Amino acid sequence: MIKNELTEYAELFTSEESPVLRELREHCYAHYSDSSMLSGHVQGRILALLSKMIRPKLVVEIGTYLGYSALCFAEGLAVGGKVITLDIQEETNRVAKSFVERTEYKNVIDFRLGEAKDLIPEIKDPIDLVFIDADKSNYSLYYDLVFEKVRPGGFIIADNVLWSGRVLNEEKDEDTQALHDFNQKIQSDPRVTNALLPIRDGLMVVCKK
Repeated sequence: MIKNELTEYAELFTSEESPVLRELREHCYAHYSDSSMLSGHVQGRILALLSKMIRPKLVVEIGTYLGYSALCFAEGLAVGGKVITLDIQEETNRVAKSFVERTEYKNVIDFRLGEAKDLIPEIKDPIDLVFIDADKSNYSLYYDLVFEKVRPGGFIIADNVLWSGRVLNEEKDEDTQALHDFNQKIQSDPRVTNALLPIRDGLMVVCKK
């Protein structure tokens, strides 16, 4: 919802992504009709910076897509840390793996294929950072499934919470209503502090007390 000129200006004054990330982004825009699902340059640098501030030992990402955001989070991992990234799409997972294999992070990103609601309970270690960027109707479910696994002081970040402004519509389709309900759920949760950042399509940043 930010004008293109301001987005371009922001990109001019944002650190460059790595050559592999740039190639991955360009590959996505050239070959995928749903390229808006990719985090992109500015948001990717923000995710990398957040990771570098948190220094997580364990990141759990719900929704891999082409692996762009997983690579961004990997930049800030503590020594010995890892990213577990969950997805159901075999084809995009293969592409993600092919790009990750070309980076220094190939041994710290753990790809797991399957339904997130089935895979999340298998994660036993305390989580420092969760990134929710998958099917919108299940955001609240994923939040509930990961919450007790997140350490006190850990973070949950959810993407697309503004949904191209559709959360403001009086008449909401299923996904829009689910995102609006999710935003309301976070706002009323006394166990967290939170801020909805109007960056790109909206990032809800949540810190567990």
